[in-house]
Amino acid sequence: MITTISKKRSSACLFCAAVLLVFVRPVRAETVYETTIRPLIQKYCFSCHGGDDVSGDVDLLKIRTQQQALDQFDVWESATELIRDSVMPPEDQPQPSVAEKETILRWYQNRFVDSVQAHPGHFRPRRLSAHEFRNTLHSVFGFSLDVAIIEAEQTVSEKSLVMKLLPTDPPGASGFKNDTSGNPLTTVVWDQYAYLVDFAIEKLFSVGGHPQLNRLVGSETEGTLSHEQAATLLRRVARAAYRRHISDDVIARSLANLAAASPSERQRVTRQEMKTVLMSPRFFYRGLMMQIPRDRIEPVDAFELAERISYFLWADMPDEELMHLAAVGSLTDRSVLERQIDRMLASPKSRSLAEHLGVEWFSLDEIDSVSNNPPVADALKSQPIDYLHYLFTEGRPVLELIDSDVAFVNAHTAKYYPGDRTQLVAYKKGKGIEVERLPNQKIDLVQSVHRGGFLTIPGVLAMNRGPVLRGTWMLERILGDDLPEPPANVGQVPSNRRGDNLTFRERFEIHRSNTTCAVCHDKIDPLGFALQYYDDSGAHLLLEKPGNKRRKIETAVDVEQIDASGRLPSGETFHDFEELKQILTTSRKEPVIRNVVERFLAYALCRKLEYHDRPTVDRIHAKLLQSDGTFRDLIHEVCTCLPMRQAFVRSDQNRDSRAATGETTTSQ
Repeated sequence: MITTISKKRSSACLFCAAVLLVFVRPVRAETVYETTIRPLIQKYCFSCHGGDDVSGDVDLLKIRTQQQALDQFDVWESATELIRDSVMPPEDQPQPSVAEKETILRWYQNRFVDSVQAHPGHFRPRRLSAHEFRNTLHSVFGFSLDVAIIEAEQTVSEKSLVMKLLPTDPPGASGFKNDTSGNPLTTVVWDQYAYLVDFAIEKLFSVGGHPQLNRLVGSETEGTLSHEQAATLLRRVARAAYRRHISDDVIARSLANLAAASPSERQRVTRQEMKTVLMSPRFFYRGLMMQIPRDRIEPVDAFELAERISYFLWADMPDEELMHLAAVGSLTDRSVLERQIDRMLASPKSRSLAEHLGVEWFSLDEIDSVSNNPPVADALKSQPIDYLHYLFTEGRPVLELIDSDVAFVNAHTAKYYPGDRTQLVAYKKGKGIEVERLPNQKIDLVQSVHRGGFLTIPGVLAMNRGPVLRGTWMLERILGDDLPEPPANVGQVPSNRRGDNLTFRERFEIHRSNTTCAVCHDKIDPLGFALQYYDDSGAHLLLEKPGNKRRKIETAVDVEQIDASGRLPSGETFHDFEELKQILTTSRKEPVIRNVVERFLAYALCRKLEYHDRPTVDRIHAKLLQSDGTFRDLIHEVCTCLPMRQAFVRSDQNRDSRAATGETTTSQ
């Protein structure tokens, strides 16, 4: 699907919104919603899905115009999918005829697929996320803002003052935390920004900060600043903060205040004007200085392009090389841009793709609760992150997300790879250290073939315990198939009654016998039960014996009763997870790759994908399918696609942006 965040809407509601489309009469396309569709929705749907008492989390009363209907693309997309699969309407409701279904699907195809032109979307100012602000502040000053922590080897602590003070960013509509266009600039956030900027400036002018002060000034300061040095410092900080070359006119007021300061006041005024620059919304919002005509689609300027790519790949501002290429105008050259993408992927900063895009996409923060031993939990979480970093930055095929012959392992996770753990360089524990965090090492999966790919990484399995969680996670995160909320009072799988000897799967079949539940479980269960040979700790019941004391006292699992076979809704069958992986990398690779494309594009654009992004997704998807593409190919395509290189800013966007960010004047 185009949308990358789980919609969690009632299936019945989605059908209700779409089934009325069968009555569309020949009217002008731009008015069909207002003249035909909405009156029918009012007649049939508002009683349940309009006004104060809304079912299914969708208020159709609010969809009044054609444009608002287009903005609810995910409603129509989900509804037509349910109709196509003959899932909706529910069996106890009147059913549309075959002709009516065809009418629905044809309307959707004509309106939302065939006639859609690629569009960059309307520009919306976006505040830097907390980790982007941390990285950017570090790049401006050349040092981190850390708190002093006495940390033992077996502990994991947050040292960044920025991350400790700023509120946690909630995921936006895209599902990613860098999607911040809807996050308000509250007085709390403003005060934290002010404190952090003051802290950084104070550190810069302290004795320990002198090397970075000299770097910014370009000469030795010897404890005091001349007027020329202060002006140079201010210009360089403003250039870095605004992430583009600027003229003195942009900071004219600050330069004038500096020129008027006496030698004794110069350092105080310099600090004050630096804070003025760093507290401008143009620093902690992106795109406010983008140079582009209003009300038409135009290529973004070179500095904006550098910023978009840099925050996508590094979650940080452009470095000196990108800024220079933007300044001389060569960054917009395709060959130059592609060389820069490769350079950036080779940088240690590119790990942010795995640490943010990957962690949020696959919900890897849930691994934190798998173990009470911090170094072990860290090992279980760092393993999939290292694997994703390897895939993203070393040009690995996209389908190696599903199957691969390498893994990243340390002494804490080696027990899951008994046949290949001998490849690890021996670990020597330090004197007096009981347990500590360890780096991972890449090993070849020679004997541990059941571990190939992301889905069988121990921490991923351990955070999703049971077939329902594993199947749901795989369906949503790997195949991109969003599910509605489960029915209320769904209950638990019943235990065996006295005299019964049913397997869990047999008892589960009884549990899911409700036809309403079966709609989703037909998709979930085959995927989840395919992983039944892996226990709650992530260990393979037949091939591994990690030696966990807890496992010895748990109820023994009768592996003879385990059934890992399944049948997909497509009719394809498999005997075990290895055969399911084969299906996912062959006949089902299209939805897997499409989902990967959509996740990367949504993260890069920092927004939920809309219907006008479909042509871009389709083009990248087709190219990767045709060439058996790599993640490097995908990243190049995302960095050079239309919505990354172009923008559309409404004529009233300047006023709206300044109102949203609190900036009320165009001058400094």
